[in-house]
Amino acid sequence: MLGELRTMDNEDKGRTLLVVDDEENVVRSLVRLLRNDGYRILTATSGRQGLEVLSNNKIGVIISDERMPEMSGVEFLTKAKDLYPDTVRIVLSGYTDLKSVTNSVNEGEIYKFLTKPWEDDILRTHVKEAFDRYSITRENLRLTKELQAANRLLADTNKELVVDVEQKTRYVDFNTRLLQVAQEVLESLPIGIIGIGSDGVIAFVNAKSISLFSHGQALFVGAAYNDVLPFDLSTFYHRFVLDQRVSAHTRVDIGHQAVSVFISQIGANSGAVGNVIALVECDQA
Repeated sequence: MLGELRTMDNEDKGRTLLVVDDEENVVRSLVRLLRNDGYRILTATSGRQGLEVLSNNKIGVIISDERMPEMSGVEFLTKAKDLYPDTVRIVLSGYTDLKSVTNSVNEGEIYKFLTKPWEDDILRTHVKEAFDRYSITRENLRLTKELQAANRLLADTNKELVVDVEQKTRYVDFNTRLLQVAQEVLESLPIGIIGIGSDGVIAFVNAKSISLFSHGQALFVGAAYNDVLPFDLSTFYHRFVLDQRVSAHTRVDIGHQAVSVFISQIGANSGAVGNVIALVECDQA
């Protein structure tokens, strides 16, 4: 006999009980006892039929007789455990091979061994505990899967971060090399270059600009322009800033050297804020 008893309008497959026994009166007694506890109850009269029910339904707890035709209850539950390890398996029998049952309990094939005749309240308690165990197992499995998924996501994210960092590192290295090349070019120019920030502090000087000031006030990065530039050049630069001009040109003397001065705003493309002064010795213009 293959049977099913729905005890809830909405079948809760997480609380489905399979009863396997070749004695129909035992099956009916178990169904009567457990049907009011909110389980969906399926039945089978042999281990073969029990495996068929298991293949088509999500079973939480199995109660099986021990002595049945074709295969014993222990054999059936051992196969059930191999195929559906999440199920919680109970043997209920009046006749048994104690050694076989003990080995099965020790090896995890069987959760509990209960004897016939049973005490109703004790049996109901064991079934409830079995479903609680099944729920905990399923929840642990769900959490494990979520953790594994989170770990995979974290691993993928770490890989993306590594790639992103490598790309940004290459970009920084490339820009650093460009900056080094640009600085080397500025250092090699035969004209003086002075970069001044919006705060009036000198941010860059090349070798030629330093040599032009070698007989006067020392020129160095971090100095205020009005502290180190000659008066005429400092005054001209000050007016340039006040007038907010884009570029300007004049001629001044630095020491005994006549110099053409070109001032331009910078930052149109770079986002920097400040001005650059180019100094060209007049005999080189």
